[in-house]
Amino acid sequence: MPRYLLDTNMCIYLMKNQPEEIAQRFAQCYVGDVVMSSITYAELAYGVAVSANPEREKINLASLIEDIQVIPFDSAAGEAYGPIRQATRAAKKDALDKLIAAHAVSLNATVVTNNTKDFAKYPGLVVENWIESPSH
Repeated sequence: MPRYLLDTNMCIYLMKNQPEEIAQRFAQCYVGDVVMSSITYAELAYGVAVSANPEREKINLASLIEDIQVIPFDSAAGEAYGPIRQATRAAKKDALDKLIAAHAVSLNATVVTNNTKDFAKYPGLVVENWIESPSH
């Protein structure tokens, strides 16, 4: 079972920067410990499609998913979405973040994001920021 689910902004950061401190954090994990949701993958594929250089970004995305498995959003994730959406139903935005949060809850995984403030409001979710505290 995965331990960490990468948020979209963390994947973009990895694709653009390939930072050493994050590479060190990955080195502490086993293969399969760090994954991404199919929701995140869809957001990244959209980013590739609208980028200034789609061919280069397509290669970057392909390289990223060589190391980070894409996990399908399944019925367990769908069930976890209900309480998260209910708890935050006043907030009409962040629909994809709610889906990513639900996916992480269903996997009992920690969301790794550079946007901890927005994810903090989702019940039952554990969040870390490897950019601010990579050795955490």
